[in-house]
Amino acid sequence: MMKTDGYRRLADDEIRQLESQSCLAEDWGNVRVADGFAAGHIAHTRFSGQVRLGKFEGEFTLPGGIRKHAGLRHVTLHNVTVGDNCCIENIQNYIANYEIGEETFIENVNVMYVDGVSRFGNGVEVSVLNETGGREVLINDKLSAHLAYIEALYRHRPALVARLKELTDAYSGKHASDVGQIGCHVTIINTGAVKNVRIGDYACIEGASSLQNGSINSNALAPVHVGCGVICEDFIISSGAHVDDGAMLSRCFVGQACRLGHNYSATDSLFFSNCQGENGEACAIFAGPYTVTHHKSTLLIAGMFSFMNAGSGSNQSNHMYKLGPIHQGAMERGAKTTSDSYILWPARVGAFSLVMGRHVTHADTSNLPFSYLIEQKNTTFLVPGVNLRSVGTIRDAQKWPKRDKRTDTHRLDCINYNLLSPYTVQKMMKGREILLALRKASGELSDMYSFQSAKIKNSSLKKGISFYETAIYKFMGNSIIKRLEDIAFKSDEEIRARLLPDIGTGAGEWVDLAGLIAPKSEVDRLMADIEDGKVNRLADINERFAAMHSHYYTYEWTWAYGKIESVYGIRPEQMTAADVIRIVRLWKDAVVGLDKMVYEDARKEFSLSSMTGFGVDGSRREKQEDFEQVRGDFESNPFVTAVLKHIEVKSALGDELIGRMERLAGGSASR
Repeated sequence: MMKTDGYRRLADDEIRQLESQSCLAEDWGNVRVADGFAAGHIAHTRFSGQVRLGKFEGEFTLPGGIRKHAGLRHVTLHNVTVGDNCCIENIQNYIANYEIGEETFIENVNVMYVDGVSRFGNGVEVSVLNETGGREVLINDKLSAHLAYIEALYRHRPALVARLKELTDAYSGKHASDVGQIGCHVTIINTGAVKNVRIGDYACIEGASSLQNGSINSNALAPVHVGCGVICEDFIISSGAHVDDGAMLSRCFVGQACRLGHNYSATDSLFFSNCQGENGEACAIFAGPYTVTHHKSTLLIAGMFSFMNAGSGSNQSNHMYKLGPIHQGAMERGAKTTSDSYILWPARVGAFSLVMGRHVTHADTSNLPFSYLIEQKNTTFLVPGVNLRSVGTIRDAQKWPKRDKRTDTHRLDCINYNLLSPYTVQKMMKGREILLALRKASGELSDMYSFQSAKIKNSSLKKGISFYETAIYKFMGNSIIKRLEDIAFKSDEEIRARLLPDIGTGAGEWVDLAGLIAPKSEVDRLMADIEDGKVNRLADINERFAAMHSHYYTYEWTWAYGKIESVYGIRPEQMTAADVIRIVRLWKDAVVGLDKMVYEDARKEFSLSSMTGFGVDGSRREKQEDFEQVRGDFESNPFVTAVLKHIEVKSALGDELIGRMERLAGGSASR
């Protein structure tokens, strides 16, 4: 830890030695030093204001093997505390009003100072979603995606918004200071101006051009890296983040383990855990966890995204040349855009949907998730539910947990990775009702159905109903099997007792708060407690979100239990072993059926047409061999073998429960 007291005045011989080493002081009496201080490694240094110096005993080994002893060389310090064993040299202008932790290395920096009282980026208003204002989020060190979601979107509760502003202002004021902090084991080299920036432990700032009014919340477990050419103004960068290669950020929050680089530019935007942005541009976006954009030609503007991958050339418009850039849109979790896609906001795209082409008709497909939106001749065609059979959807769901790069034990965002949850299943239930109503209204023989501004082909509508029913059976069966696992029931009464929910929380509508899936009733309760003053700290709000996240499966079962009658036509309080067998068989058919569709979708990746470009100068056999050397063969592909294993494991799981139920029912319920 850096010393804060226990400093002594310089001895006369130490002052003479420093002066002989070309050091100057406005008043040597204002320079205090720690026990063990030696003046031998301080040269060409100017002191003014109150200065505190630690020991200079260690060495730094730099890339390439060069060693530098701790010390001060060619530096001007004004009102600065320097911890033990730091090396600071070649500061072109000065360092002013900073406390610098131990073992920190600072070299070739233009200027570093705190000017007046600063909040270090806390409390900066980010005009997210609406460039003209109205949905401002006040960024702060403790900002989670879920809190930002509520602050930006629940404007119909002005008392809540005012209370959140009050809490953020209190936090920002508490951390305001006219002295900045640079942590321990920090490296700052070849950097331009650093003004009103607080820097945490183990941060590495290398070649940044300009950093103004912000916090870099680095720590030993999750260091932050800020690289060459970076320009940041009014910002907060969370632990484990990398901002590199000419990225330009203005009024932005960068979440944990985010990576922004390759000249990426962003204004008035929020990026939460594990986002990646390269080459392109963002303006007024709410980038929930795992929002990814890699391409120079991609612009994300005035939209809300999460678990999203933007294809090259993806673009949106947030105004229609009337009242300015006032429109906004949302792509719910898992939605993707293909290359050269375009959406004219306002619009809302359902979860895990794929957008292809140019869409200008303001569709709202939030209750038709897992769909394709395809543009043909300026018309939006909707293919409901088809993404449930896509190998890409399943692969995405598997890769996100593996790509969580957060190493900080204190995680700001609570991320639920489940593909099927009460949030998506409730939407599929509504989607099925919508499709059935369309078929009833227009007739089963109609070639085309209209949904809002989109068109649905007859074959797509029929398949959509089937896809949704299959997914609903899969989710409900998963929940029931999990509830009944590992118990040797002796009667139907014991089954019914086990099925009863542990708590009442979870029934009703569910919401996705940018990664956190939770019952709306719990979110409403939290918001009411904030409004009533029962919650008084930002940290307490995050703890409530964490509690919702930890109780997810308990809440999920309460919701699933309440849907048994509507899905299966069985009152759960009258359920028997025979009913369980029927449910498990429906589940087994659904799981195996979906897996087989995914299996066949994966096979397309190994078709002859996919081999185009392989074996470029050879025969068909050489093309096949070249393809297999690069991509492998179909049957040994890791994903394909995982699908087959999943079918085997799930079939065995279902058969085991059916066996238990048949023994209880005396075999009377068997086929």
